[in-house]
Amino acid sequence: MLPALAAASPTKHASPAVSSLGRYHRHHHGVLLHLRRLPSLAAAGHARGRLLASAFASADGGAGQDVGSSESTASSGSAYVGLFVRMLGLDNDALDREHAICTLRHYSLGGQKCIDEIMQFPGCITLIISLLKSESIRACEAAAGLLYNITSVELYRDVAIESGAMEEIFSRLLKSTITPEMKEQCLCTIWNFSTNENLRYKILGSDMLIPIVRFLDDEDIKVKEAAAGIISNLTLSHSYHGDLVEAGVIPKLVHLLQTKEDGYKIVRKEAISSLLELSADDNYHALIVEEGLVRVPLVGSSAYKAFRPQPHSWPSFPDGSEIQRSSRPSKYGATELLLGLSVSEKKTEPDEAKVNAMIGRSNQQFLARVGAIELDDEGKEQSETQRNDLYTILPWVDGVARLVLIIGLEDVSAIAKAANAIGNASVNEHMRTSFKEAGAVKPLLQLLVHSDLPVREASAYALEKLSVSSKVCVKIRGEAGLELLANVVKDPDTPVEQLEKMIDILRRVLDMETSMITEPDYNASTGSEDIVNDEKRSQGNVDGGISGTSHKLLKQDEMASESIFDFDVISRLTKVLKESSPSLQAKCATVLEHLSASEQHATAMTAACTASVIESVLEMGVISGTIGGPENLDEPPTLVIEVSQAVAATLRLLTKLLNFDIFVLSINTVKIVALLRSMLKSNIPLQSKDWITECLVKLESRDGLVDRSVSGIGMEITIYHTIPRLVVQLMTSFSFEKKRKAVIELNRIISGGVMEYTRAVATAGGIFPLVKMIEESEGDVLEASLAVLYNLSMDPENHPAIIAAGAVPLLKRIVHVESPHWNHALQLLRALPV
Repeated sequence: MLPALAAASPTKHASPAVSSLGRYHRHHHGVLLHLRRLPSLAAAGHARGRLLASAFASADGGAGQDVGSSESTASSGSAYVGLFVRMLGLDNDALDREHAICTLRHYSLGGQKCIDEIMQFPGCITLIISLLKSESIRACEAAAGLLYNITSVELYRDVAIESGAMEEIFSRLLKSTITPEMKEQCLCTIWNFSTNENLRYKILGSDMLIPIVRFLDDEDIKVKEAAAGIISNLTLSHSYHGDLVEAGVIPKLVHLLQTKEDGYKIVRKEAISSLLELSADDNYHALIVEEGLVRVPLVGSSAYKAFRPQPHSWPSFPDGSEIQRSSRPSKYGATELLLGLSVSEKKTEPDEAKVNAMIGRSNQQFLARVGAIELDDEGKEQSETQRNDLYTILPWVDGVARLVLIIGLEDVSAIAKAANAIGNASVNEHMRTSFKEAGAVKPLLQLLVHSDLPVREASAYALEKLSVSSKVCVKIRGEAGLELLANVVKDPDTPVEQLEKMIDILRRVLDMETSMITEPDYNASTGSEDIVNDEKRSQGNVDGGISGTSHKLLKQDEMASESIFDFDVISRLTKVLKESSPSLQAKCATVLEHLSASEQHATAMTAACTASVIESVLEMGVISGTIGGPENLDEPPTLVIEVSQAVAATLRLLTKLLNFDIFVLSINTVKIVALLRSMLKSNIPLQSKDWITECLVKLESRDGLVDRSVSGIGMEITIYHTIPRLVVQLMTSFSFEKKRKAVIELNRIISGGVMEYTRAVATAGGIFPLVKMIEESEGDVLEASLAVLYNLSMDPENHPAIIAAGAVPLLKRIVHVESPHWNHALQLLRALPV
């Protein structure tokens, strides 16, 4: 976007050049006197000199003067342009040069024809740039103003760049003594340069970006306009967005946009343009939302004609909840006419979120009723293609209400845009709660069954983003959303993209309902103490373990869900679990895990052949455990993580289903156990091994399912799960108490004399944290650490690692001070080759 310029469009009052024209009116008589002192003019050009000066004075008529009205000025003054250009020469007197540059600056305001006459003289641009360093403030300001006018013509920008104009302007801007007029003209010149995409990199590469951003805080409104215009043009190049955001441009633009003072119209316009360009990137859009602004699509004033205000009725909050009535109605019916009289203030004390929702709804509905919510000329200057993606920026109170209003209209294109905008704006809990309070949840749920596919996809996207909030999940449940979501899931015509979002929403709503989480007993087979369970995990309840009121509530939820999630829904979920991508498999398995708490649902899963699907996912987990090894580092890490999450979710589902005999009888126990043991020995993450262990323990606890004489499951669980998790706890936990329990448990396991356990500790990297525990601990922890390291020292392959960990100096110190455990330290020293 170009700055306003009298030479190009004299009607624009915002032009810095036009607005400052009056500042130079006082120079005209000085120019006339100077012309009289020139010998050449004194002899023959006295009258013409007066004519030139008066012609320039006539150009000072007003900012609204048309370009064509300057023809008399151009015709009367063109004969003297060459003279004044020659007066710019370095061999002339400084005062003569000052008068010449002031005169030429005024002459350039006559339009492009006048600028062309000035630029026809070779080298004049160099002389103009040289005057930017003049000791005269008037000369510097006039040179900057003339350079600004010249660069307003695209033809001469390259000439100015080649002559070093940009570098000299940057130098002047960095000086602390620069005047406001000089600052304005220099910034406007850079504004002209920034319209050229090839010149923007010079602005960013000159260390001027931060000073330009600082000029947004300048006291002069014209300086703010120029700086905002430069940034607006820089944002047109998306590759520069990162530099702009790092320079802190977003908070400053938001502040300017929220300024309601007079004269900020151009600044706000440029700020909106910049923020809209930055919001094209999701990360930067989130930063803009964090600052309290929302991007809203412009759907056209005709779309709002379908808006119908609610009929006269008892008032309610935007989210649909009613305001409580007073128990004492008016004797003569005044409470029916003046509804506010029936409100009990003590009972009805809306929180701030509800108040903001009511304010926003009132504002937007009023604008829609009077037809002023969107002007017909908004975006008129853009092409039809560009207008399809036209947006504006609003404060969040108005933006949230506007988006909720749009999704209630009839225009399907407007609805889809607004729903997508709701999803994009739901970047934090504040915004998600604000949309809930504004009443967005119910219409979005209804739009899931809309006849238009883009509308269904957009509403699914919005609900998926909103459902991150547990408050929104409660609202979805309260609006009978589970039944609607279940119907969409079992519909065979639902696209995969929408299906994934529906399943994700279901997962979050069901997660919200499970208020209490019980961790599995990982150490049942080894007799370990409750050490691992100290590390809280985020998986769901496995064995129930819920009592009291929470148990009753879950029972009620189970009874309600049994009627909603019938065999068709479970069959569709099972099919998705079998055929979908790993990320969708994880979500689908989590939903089935929640449903598996009900015997009726477990029976349906058994009938839907869920056991064979679980086997196929476990087979994928075995392959993933091999791929995730150190010899396969070239594999995509994202895929490995997604597969691991899918396997973990499927294992949690299997763990719950093993509680039902009907399901246990349907599985191939030998194959399931073999797959679980293979994954236990693989490089699959420990989080997944938690549930592998639980499944194996449950299978082993059932009589006849596992051959105990050849199983060895307990030893494998200890080697591949318990010991690695204890070592990880030693290495990562910040709690000394948890480390103490881990060391004591390791000592208890290794003291059994099983060599495989000792190797497992070394393989898991336990030597270094154990040596560190020697340095930090005392008493029973020190004794246990020395005992474990002594057992490790029985294998000569561990000696280099023990020595490298710094054990020798620590052991010698313990022996020298004759601490209570000096004899254990001495035994360990004798076992090492030192």
